[in-house]
Amino acid sequence: MFKRVLIANRGEIAVRVIRACREMGITSIAVYSTADKNSLHALLADESICIGPPEPSESYLKIPNIISAAEITDAQAVHPGYGFLSESAKFASICRDCHITFIGPTPEAISLSGDKSACRQAVKAAGVPIVPGSEGIIKEPQHALEVAQKIGFPVLVKASAGGGGKGMRIAHTEATLKNAVTLATTEAQAAFGDSGVYLEKFLEGARHIEFQIMGDSHGRVFTYGERECSIQRRHQKLIEETPSTALSNSLRAKMAKAALRAAKGIGYTNAGTAEFLLAPDGQFFFIEFNARIQVEHPVTEEVTSVDLVQEQLRVAAGEALSSSSVRPEGASIEARVYAEDPEMNFRPSPGIIKRCHLPGGPGIRVDTHLFSGYEVPRYYDSLLAKVIARGQTRDQAIERLSGALDEFVTEGVKNTAKLCARIVRGDRFRRGDLGPDLLEEYLPSDR
Repeated sequence: MFKRVLIANRGEIAVRVIRACREMGITSIAVYSTADKNSLHALLADESICIGPPEPSESYLKIPNIISAAEITDAQAVHPGYGFLSESAKFASICRDCHITFIGPTPEAISLSGDKSACRQAVKAAGVPIVPGSEGIIKEPQHALEVAQKIGFPVLVKASAGGGGKGMRIAHTEATLKNAVTLATTEAQAAFGDSGVYLEKFLEGARHIEFQIMGDSHGRVFTYGERECSIQRRHQKLIEETPSTALSNSLRAKMAKAALRAAKGIGYTNAGTAEFLLAPDGQFFFIEFNARIQVEHPVTEEVTSVDLVQEQLRVAAGEALSSSSVRPEGASIEARVYAEDPEMNFRPSPGIIKRCHLPGGPGIRVDTHLFSGYEVPRYYDSLLAKVIARGQTRDQAIERLSGALDEFVTEGVKNTAKLCARIVRGDRFRRGDLGPDLLEEYLPSDR
């Protein structure tokens, strides 16, 4: 096992990895920008080192700075968290060349899963159903039109190197398709440095179901069950839960097998997520593979009692997966709380938290980096915390989560906790009637 691990991230995920390292007796090393000098992850870690100014391009995304920090601190391994460099095949490859273990999949697997179009074809070859769409990158608007006419409107234009909802546009007609391709291409180039886009059939009313995967270097790949992530805003997840109310036991088993085939089809190791769309008629289709630990991984941890971050560390160190027969028990729901104002079209709300109160109680877990006096910077993602509730039943988890969200206070900074509380208390959520459109029912009509 590693003795020293550098965490190439910030915020709540950096705190999460620090705690996993501490429990395993591993020295944790935090990196921070000048804007994060007094952040919780920099204070909690055994050691910390500054890697540059506030802008991510000059700090958390600057590979030479992070490699230098790892070498200066004698780190044996780097945990990238999620976001930033977590899905950078280049970074993983440089770590390998520098004899620093990258706690994640191989550069080759990251490269394949990161090219969404190529990944679709690899998974299709492994016998997993994929959403109908283009065979590769769209070369020109006429090519997009030919594909759309073949698969039928509406269609979704997606960045091949995409993620986080960026580089995605829906086109309902031929008239809007050209503009959708242009906008998605431009956004993809700006966000990922890669303008490639491809087309998928847009499945209206589909549910978003993902399966947690973990693979080791001994050829074993396991799944730890599903998470439903159908409640989204601008293609970004807001509320996640397990088990999904949309799956029967037989359908769950079929999708789990498909997730394992997808992982094996791209030669996957360490933590990852196979993502599917479940159509209203019960058909399911693979859409992408996320080559990292997910924001919503605590949902799975709460029902399996498996520490997925510690499993990542063990697998990266060459150990075998600790369990192959995990049986999820109970229900778990997570709400992401952002520093945003829902009443003002989710306008970011950076600033100093004058008073902070985090909820607690039976079955409540809060993953966060907040404390009273903390200044929420404007440079990074606005995620403040993840509030997770576990219950013996889904109804119990709902009651616990809604009550916990009511208690969440960040005086001086707006947050989305109350909005999430209204959603999970609502009749539609209680019925399990989920979808990306559910959020619209809770937003101001004049926004």
